[in-house]
Amino acid sequence: MKYIDPHIHCVSRTTDDYLYMARSGVVAVSEPAFWAGYDRSSASSFHDYFRHLIDVEPKRAARYGIDHYSWLCINAKEAENVTLSREVIALIPPMLDNPHVLGVGEIGLNKNTRNEITIFEEQVDLAAKYDQMILIHTPHLEDKHKGTSIITSILKNDKRIKPERVLIDHCEEHTMKMARDNGFWAGMTIYPVSKVTPQRAVDMMEIYGTKMLCVNSASDWGESGPQWLTDTCLEFRRRGHTEAEANEVFMNNPCRFFGQSPKWKLKPVEGLPPTDTHP
Repeated sequence: MKYIDPHIHCVSRTTDDYLYMARSGVVAVSEPAFWAGYDRSSASSFHDYFRHLIDVEPKRAARYGIDHYSWLCINAKEAENVTLSREVIALIPPMLDNPHVLGVGEIGLNKNTRNEITIFEEQVDLAAKYDQMILIHTPHLEDKHKGTSIITSILKNDKRIKPERVLIDHCEEHTMKMARDNGFWAGMTIYPVSKVTPQRAVDMMEIYGTKMLCVNSASDWGESGPQWLTDTCLEFRRRGHTEAEANEVFMNNPCRFFGQSPKWKLKPVEGLPPTDTHP
């Protein structure tokens, strides 16, 4: 079986992680721009980071037969500094034509502050002006529902934004329905410490269905890893779901979302009709 990890931070992972992904069947990854574990002090730091995303990681991934794509932005955690954020946003347009860049992301909110909202709105505007797909970060824990509500409201009120070209990530039980009822793709992150476990993820799939859903590991500097994606598939199969259903969730759904970009090369697995595990 083949997998796509729709959200993983390969810059923070070792070569062993690439080897594990290759052995387990991962054929492509999508890497959004994110926090580096500390607040960067200048736009030039972000410029170097963006070059790493679009030049270095695709070559590193290719050694293991994995296609690597990325997204560019200033993340919500560093968006409190509006002046710096605007300097970073100005760096992005020339890089959007890179064949490995799928869009603007992961933009969103962290603590739902006014400054974060301002920079989120400006990056949504950037995506709209350049006809880019969007990958959204929703806040953690108690701020998630409020932040997701703010995000969906801003996106819905911008008539230039097509909901089917937006992936709202880190959805949980209380935000999954909000994302999909508004026409957006939903992402579930298997990150047991601060997000969801494989068991919770499969519970949500069985409750809400698998249509317009992507499952990812969001592996980064924290207690995370690419194995959580395959562990979730194993839990899905353990409960009696078929390989065809698993292919829809872990391979075909990401292909359908990312395939809205002409840069994305992989196609859904043929011979498996679309299914939905919603009861």
